[in-house]
Amino acid sequence: MGVPAWLWIATIAGLLALLAIDLFIVDRKPHEVTIGEAGRWVTFYVAVAVAFGLGLWYFSGGTYAGEFFAGYITEYSLSVDNLFIFLIIMTTFKVPAIHQHKVLLIGIVMALVMRGVFIAVGAAVIAQFSWVFYLFGAFLIYTGYKLARTDHAEEEEEGFKENAALRFVRRIFPVADSYHGSKSFIRVNGKRFVTPMFIVMVAIGTTDLLFALDSIPAIFGLTKEPFLVFTANAFALMGLRQLYFLLGGLLNKLVYLSIGLSVILGFIGVKLILEALHQNSLPFLNGGEPLPVPVIGIELSLSVIVGVLAITTVASLIKVRRDPEAAKTPVK
Repeated sequence: MGVPAWLWIATIAGLLALLAIDLFIVDRKPHEVTIGEAGRWVTFYVAVAVAFGLGLWYFSGGTYAGEFFAGYITEYSLSVDNLFIFLIIMTTFKVPAIHQHKVLLIGIVMALVMRGVFIAVGAAVIAQFSWVFYLFGAFLIYTGYKLARTDHAEEEEEGFKENAALRFVRRIFPVADSYHGSKSFIRVNGKRFVTPMFIVMVAIGTTDLLFALDSIPAIFGLTKEPFLVFTANAFALMGLRQLYFLLGGLLNKLVYLSIGLSVILGFIGVKLILEALHQNSLPFLNGGEPLPVPVIGIELSLSVIVGVLAITTVASLIKVRRDPEAAKTPVK
């Protein structure tokens, strides 16, 4: 898939325009985002992503469109699980409800920039070393196993642990004791301080980068095109903020979400290893020749991803309806 420079520029400009519209319309006046408002924005962003995918289908064919949709759905699904951590961060730092949308917006913009760098590096490595898919596949299978054993209730009780980036910021800048509206920087007696608002933005952005350690290899297992990897990630992240407000208490009812996502990661991990074997070049394996193993097409991949998510959601809601105590305890 040859992507000319003008298309990259036009796509990035379009994404920035969407973010600007979101920023000026939603955050023009800080307020607590309602479920109705969040629902309309989620619908809007999903519709834009679908329109983008249909445009790919029209101009580039069904294969690339299928890869985009499979990548987008996978990234969006993994992002839903990440919302638990965002909820813990918001609670730990006691972010006022009227400023939570801006925190998510700036934090996710930071994450998108860092993911762009990550995607570029990943694409360069893949182009030079095809055997990296063995590592990606094994890593995804291991990550899926760990995810299946994740207990969000325990994570909520333990709270958020600051990462190295946050500790570095605290060493460089003095941090104000309280929020000052939506300001990130203030001056007190001529001395510059960062506010807790800035700290939370850094926490959201850097934490999402850690999530990319499994989501980026996962989407490279569905498409090798950096353009599709980037756009799928961008659309998933852009719709994540409103999804945070829309889902609300529903997050606590998705009791089997981690299991479903672990199945998807494991499936993509197996897919990557099969493709690596099919294109094998390692001299110590079959004399450096490809192995006659089956490969998993994008149609089957998309069907499995959608099917697992549907089963996971329905099974979770049935479980909670029959046993209300099974719902995870929401953070107060």
